[in-house]
Amino acid sequence: QVQLVESGGGLVQPGGSLRLSCAASGSIFSFYAMGWYRQPPGKQRELVAGITSGGSTNYADSVKGRFTISRDNAQNTVYLQMNSLKPEDTAVYYCYADPHGLGSRDHWGQGTQVTVSS
Repeated sequence: QVQLVESGGGLVQPGGSLRLSCAASGSIFSFYAMGWYRQPPGKQRELVAGITSGGSTNYADSVKGRFTISRDNAQNTVYLQMNSLKPEDTAVYYCYADPHGLGSRDHWGQGTQVTVSS
């Protein structure tokens, strides 16, 4: 019923930039919160950034000052601008949506690979 489609991943050199996009569609009109998790090779999935419909944001300490999350509420699309990328940012990045602000993690994108390597 809810679909999240991610795009924008790829291979970049350290210090480079990427912009991820995630577009939500389906029967739900709006989403209280959307954001991004990532899963590095061999590690647990971890929160990267989240944003509410009102614009409140939170970031993992490891990405503060380098990543910026934003959203277009009218189109239910969330973005992650990633600057000054480091090899440790290499991971599969997953978009999530929380329709009602209850901490739900039932809706996920398919994942997009980000590789930072020289």
